[in-house]
Amino acid sequence: MSRFTGQPHPREQVAEAACAASELLEVLWGRGQETAPSGPVSPSQLRALLVIEKREGVNLRTLGDVLGSRPSSLSRLCDRMEAMGLVVRSPSPTSRREVELRLSRHGHKVLDEYRALRTREVGVVLERMDPSDVMMLAQGLGAFRAAANERLGAVEGAPADSGRSHVADSA
Repeated sequence: MSRFTGQPHPREQVAEAACAASELLEVLWGRGQETAPSGPVSPSQLRALLVIEKREGVNLRTLGDVLGSRPSSLSRLCDRMEAMGLVVRSPSPTSRREVELRLSRHGHKVLDEYRALRTREVGVVLERMDPSDVMMLAQGLGAFRAAANERLGAVEGAPADSGRSHVADSA
């Protein structure tokens, strides 16, 4: 809020609009996720899979930093994902004390299915929008994605983007 006008700053208004849009996206994405061919995946598992995909070979500490999760919770989450066949743990080649996480073939398949479901739901909404609004949205989302990648990359000091342009950065 501006101390002079009492009105929200434009960035605050945009942040509120982005949060509202994000909540609607969660509802849209939730539609059909229970009916995904590979079966349901929890939101926390999905976020972890997205990070692991983006940073193949990530260790548990870095994954916890990116997700903001406690080590004990993260370890149980990874146990469940490994039992579901979504991830593979392997010893780090650089440190005997670390474990690296990689997506299994099934984990990649699950992410592809979720992306297809999400893309279909968002596409239906975009069809209702004016083409010029869609173009402005695309430009704004591109800038937002770049800034979010920069922030998430700063969390762990690693490259922020592996070049995979359709990875959801909401992890």
